[in-house]
Amino acid sequence: MTDVDYKKIPIAELEAEIERHNRLYFVENSPQISDYEFDRMVEALRRRKPDSKVLHDIISDISSSAKKVRHDRPMLSLDKCYDDKGALDWAAKFEGGIVASPKIDGCAVSLKYDANGKLFQGATRGDGVEGEEITNNVKFISSIPQKISFGKVEVRGEIYMPLSVFAGFKDTFSNPRNLAAGAIKQKDPKRTGAYNLSFFAYDMIGSDDEFENEKYKRLKTLGFDVVEWKKIGRNEISDVYKYFLSRRDSYDFELDGVVFRVDDLSEQERLGITAHHPRYVIAYKFQGDSGTTRLIDVEWSVSRTGVITPVAIVEPVELSGAKVRRASLHNVGIMKELGLSKGAKVVMMRRGGVIPNLESVAEPGSDRIEIPDRCPSCDSPVEMHDDFLYCTDPDNCVSRKVGELYHFVKAAGIDGFGEKLLERLYHEGLVTDPSELYELSKEDLLGLERMGDTLADKLIRNIDASRNILLADFLKSLGIRELGKHAAKILAQFGSVEKIRKLSEAELSDIHTIGPVIAREVVSGLREKSALIDRLLSHLKVEKASDSGPAYGWGYASKNFLFTGKMLSMGRDEAAKRVEELGGNIASGVSKNLDYLVVGDGGGAGSKLAKAQKIAADGEGLKIISEKEFLEMIS
Repeated sequence: MTDVDYKKIPIAELEAEIERHNRLYFVENSPQISDYEFDRMVEALRRRKPDSKVLHDIISDISSSAKKVRHDRPMLSLDKCYDDKGALDWAAKFEGGIVASPKIDGCAVSLKYDANGKLFQGATRGDGVEGEEITNNVKFISSIPQKISFGKVEVRGEIYMPLSVFAGFKDTFSNPRNLAAGAIKQKDPKRTGAYNLSFFAYDMIGSDDEFENEKYKRLKTLGFDVVEWKKIGRNEISDVYKYFLSRRDSYDFELDGVVFRVDDLSEQERLGITAHHPRYVIAYKFQGDSGTTRLIDVEWSVSRTGVITPVAIVEPVELSGAKVRRASLHNVGIMKELGLSKGAKVVMMRRGGVIPNLESVAEPGSDRIEIPDRCPSCDSPVEMHDDFLYCTDPDNCVSRKVGELYHFVKAAGIDGFGEKLLERLYHEGLVTDPSELYELSKEDLLGLERMGDTLADKLIRNIDASRNILLADFLKSLGIRELGKHAAKILAQFGSVEKIRKLSEAELSDIHTIGPVIAREVVSGLREKSALIDRLLSHLKVEKASDSGPAYGWGYASKNFLFTGKMLSMGRDEAAKRVEELGGNIASGVSKNLDYLVVGDGGGAGSKLAKAQKIAADGEGLKIISEKEFLEMIS
């Protein structure tokens, strides 16, 4: 297959696609592309815009109504590779052995035990900083011990559905991960128990172990199920990867790769972490299973941005235990390059072991696939830009309008309104723009087919709960091009919608990380949506978050920073980059113009510290802070 050339896609669209697929995977449990394809998108963005906020954002899977739990230590993502070279390049950065284990395609969770060894808290990964409390639910998973003979400790691992259990659900659920993700969040914990989920432990925080392999041994003695693991040298990486790949079908769980961890915990500490992943662990992902089937047809799907995307409809084919019936073709250019025709025999692959992708044509079909010249949703003319097909009448396109409504309810945190329900409301003329959601009555909802009294009450409550909305969320909910989460939180520092609406392009362009492109789109978008904004403001109380300053409209922007000594949480280059992303400056040396000298907690500060202490003693404004204090400033 010819892969999508992400170098040709505008950066803003690439960022939006990455955010969308993050949400589909973590929030909606309905991924549409493979891990492999997603990682290609991320790598393309990293090369073209390495400071993009999207690269560091972690999407939360927490329901807006759920109780949140803050993790003592972030539950970060894993860095990934897809070949021996990537894994060996990683292994060249440290000394010592490696622990290898299968990468389970499940749901990462944290379990906390008190000083008496009693389980008192369970939480999902969430956005890595905060998770959703699932304490009562995990107590109904038999492989999670309720009491251990250790004391105060945190155990992390993966909740999953065994394939032998999933066999009874295959006709109604596409894969075991999605089912497990929903099962652990059941309001009635007993229902969680009915799904017969299992748990594998892979980390233990609070023990005195010095090596990763010792953690695995200790977890097993404490009564936890532990994944199969091997202690290896770097020259064994390729062989161990092949070993787990060859045994993939023998396990009673979905696995989509092999996880390699640095064995020596002191070496892990030296390597540290980035804002996204720990440097001491990497996931070597499987490329995926393949199979052949017949292409029945190509459907055309319209997004809220007006892009019309081809979707392949195929005869059901089983890949990695899941039946595949459709797959995105990404854009018209890809479809043309594949040479697709109806009835063609095609090769499907679950790249990364999860998401179906149409790879190639094995045998041509007889019927040509026509590219539409009119929008499949509103029958308006279409336009082709590069390889992408666009609807030309956004104001009257049903799919696009429903997409905008769906974007709004997600950004505003209104639970219960899926695309199908919004489409029904739109067709009934009840909700044609987001402001009309706040004019819905229970009677309006009860007029819909299959709408009961209880559900109608719940939906109205969810709408009412969103009437107080944070300014950043309000701005993001408008669906203005380039006004994503990052830009919205920066603009929220102005304190009110009216102040932001009065900003000129020039004023916005001068804001660090905004620039002329975002400024132009934001000013234009606010002008175009002026009437909608006025209508929404008549229903909503927009609030500025009291704690939003340090993270985005940073309270230390324009200040001069310098780092000295060994940092334990991240490298000094990483810390400097974080400061610049937030609007601060990196000084070239210690002087009276320096505002903050950050001293790494690992020691070895040297002459910079001595010079800074002298300047500070002379009454200048220079402040000497610890690494811990710095982390609090940027968190």
